[in-house]
Amino acid sequence: MKGLFFLTWFFTTCCDVPLAFAQEGKLERVVVSYAGMSGLRGPLWIAKDMGLFEKYGLDVRLVQITAGTTSINALIAGDVDMAITTSSAAIAAALRGAPVAIIATGGAPPYKLVAHPSVTSALQLKGKVVGSSQLGSGADFALRKLLPKLGLTPGKDVTILPTGLSEPKPRIVLILQGRIDATLGTVDSILQFELNGQKLSVLADLMEMGVYVSGSDIATTREFLKNYPHRAKAFLKAFSEAIWTGMYNKEILYRVYRKYMKIDNAKVLESMHKSHFLSGVIPLKPYPRLEVIQSDIEYLSLSNPGFKEQKPADVTDPTLLREIESEGFFARLQR
Repeated sequence: MKGLFFLTWFFTTCCDVPLAFAQEGKLERVVVSYAGMSGLRGPLWIAKDMGLFEKYGLDVRLVQITAGTTSINALIAGDVDMAITTSSAAIAAALRGAPVAIIATGGAPPYKLVAHPSVTSALQLKGKVVGSSQLGSGADFALRKLLPKLGLTPGKDVTILPTGLSEPKPRIVLILQGRIDATLGTVDSILQFELNGQKLSVLADLMEMGVYVSGSDIATTREFLKNYPHRAKAFLKAFSEAIWTGMYNKEILYRVYRKYMKIDNAKVLESMHKSHFLSGVIPLKPYPRLEVIQSDIEYLSLSNPGFKEQKPADVTDPTLLREIESEGFFARLQR
């Protein structure tokens, strides 16, 4: 199985790494997977391109694994050391006894339920098809949490179709092609279509509906935390510094969005900075969000009643982030 994921590695160029980061000692390798091309990946790409991982002694190799369940399986198998993916996949594995823990979060996608302009209310989706990404993905979980709040029962009132598309833009294209009737889009993806003159109906805002979802939790194994706590800690320092960089240096943030997401529209870039960083979607101190994890546990317990007694503390380990904060790391970033 390792060979399968090793073949998918891609190496990003680090031409911006200052010479000061060149070290006499050997950098320690950490393999990190992430799911989907999203504005939430800004801190990860900043850390990679600006040499922050090297600054803290790491040689971080990135691999994209779009499905949450697949990325967690790769983590358990030892193909990757850390996985940035939906909280639901990590929680489901942990509650079933897998030695997986969520140690931080990169935030939640600012999802909205969007539909063809002819659909003006959620109830008009009865008998129609709503597209998700993949079974077990963050978007799939989010839809299944959202639809009942809108008076719609998945599988009865609406059909949820796994499209295999992890990013919102190609799913929205399916709406315009008439192949599905609705899907989850992010603020920036919806804006891109609107700027091109393509209208969409926004039927619901997940945050306003109280639907908690995470597409960017950072998970690792208990074994990795035991054997390589310094590597995990170094990763969290680099990632946290990158969050602060994205918040206060738009030029660097826009550069990585242009490079990795091929977005060059000034209005879209500004919207992404506002919706992901200024809104607090990506927290400056990336502690696991317990309300999101509790929501996932409650949802998973509907089909697995034994999960009801589990608590967020059973699947999270914020020890390293607490150490970082107690050492004054976040306070230094503020200066």
